[in-house]
Amino acid sequence: MQKKHISFIILYYFLAAVVLVACKKNGSGAGGPISIQSFTPSTGGATTEILIDGKNFIADTSQISVSINGKKLKLIAVNDHQVMALVPKKTGSGPIVLTEGNQTVTSVDTFHYQYTRVVSTLAGNGQPGYVNGNGANAQFHFFDAGNNWYRSEGIVVDRSLNVYVTEPMDHCIRKIDSAGNVTLFAGDPNNGGNMDGNGANAQFQWPWSLGIDGNDNVYCIDILNWNIRKITPDGTVTTLASTKAEPWGITVNKATGDIYYVHIWSGNVFKLSADGSFHDKIIDNCGLWVAGIACDKSGNLYACSDGDQVVREFAAGTWTPSVIAGTLGVAGVENGVGTAAKFTYPWGLSIDDWGNLYVGGNDGNGASSPDQSIRMITAGTWEVSTFAGSTNLGFTDGIGGAATFAGPINSAVDKNGTVYVLDKRNNAVRKIISE
Repeated sequence: MQKKHISFIILYYFLAAVVLVACKKNGSGAGGPISIQSFTPSTGGATTEILIDGKNFIADTSQISVSINGKKLKLIAVNDHQVMALVPKKTGSGPIVLTEGNQTVTSVDTFHYQYTRVVSTLAGNGQPGYVNGNGANAQFHFFDAGNNWYRSEGIVVDRSLNVYVTEPMDHCIRKIDSAGNVTLFAGDPNNGGNMDGNGANAQFQWPWSLGIDGNDNVYCIDILNWNIRKITPDGTVTTLASTKAEPWGITVNKATGDIYYVHIWSGNVFKLSADGSFHDKIIDNCGLWVAGIACDKSGNLYACSDGDQVVREFAAGTWTPSVIAGTLGVAGVENGVGTAAKFTYPWGLSIDDWGNLYVGGNDGNGASSPDQSIRMITAGTWEVSTFAGSTNLGFTDGIGGAATFAGPINSAVDKNGTVYVLDKRNNAVRKIISE
């Protein structure tokens, strides 16, 4: 209530100044080149009111526009030396750009946008099982309390916001639509095997990880069958290729359709070209115990090294490696830029359309794992931050660090930037909306 009262007072005097200036100037601008001298606050989220101080503004909101990262802010009021504007959702961090007529100026300082990340449960209820249905009425078998080594890794999302997850012990891939309705996508949950076909007529032995191309075709690593299966949007399964080593992680270059997969024990990475003309090893030993790999729009590859506690980048074409995040050989849960950050057994890896990476933990030690969060690596700067979750294990929806996971082993990101998490020990798929 106090904050609203203060904002009202500021706006009252601000508008009074607008009227005064308008009378003095007879509706015209002050003349001369415009400038931004400062703004406050420097940090905030959606609906933050920014007060911009400068010179020679026209006291007419229809003549001025303000933006950050190309996103227009709603103007509240303006006088000859101040502009008040409202920050929209998902603005992101960046300098303030103010345009008046044919003049455009940019602030020296950056406005730091703070996202609000809301975690909810898309489907699953914490109980293991195989039940199709909506939301909490559905059940998944991602975790087996009697076999703590058992885990699932595969999760992708298509352009229609359908999420796909693997269930190795049920030999199938499940589909979750945007409303949380869970259905069988492909495979026979009662019988493992190695058979192509449509939907339940196909068979997998141990469907493990997933990739997806630009046309929403899903690619599945079947570890025990040593092959890569392609599943079209209508659920038709075909065997694309037998692998040259036991496959674990998979990713697809959406620009070219090329497929990459990794052998966890040797760290070797293999490429299968979209037309099948090339299928061979391209990287020797990309790290110790690598399962999570990702590919950006430029064709660079990224790999989570569970044994080295780092994330590496491999430059497209040359495949030259570099550690972009994490302290080599040192486990921990610390945010920071690049190698100043620390991970504890990083496992799953996904990437969004802007090149940001999302890291999930192995949770091989169950409840003793010190990191129960999804960590984000910002593209370019390689700054590591906690996207959602914390060091606390649980099954609670909430905002940011107040939400809890239990083995968030991998994630997928849709075209809107929404993140979906395979929450292993909770046998659930969680959804994180950033605004």
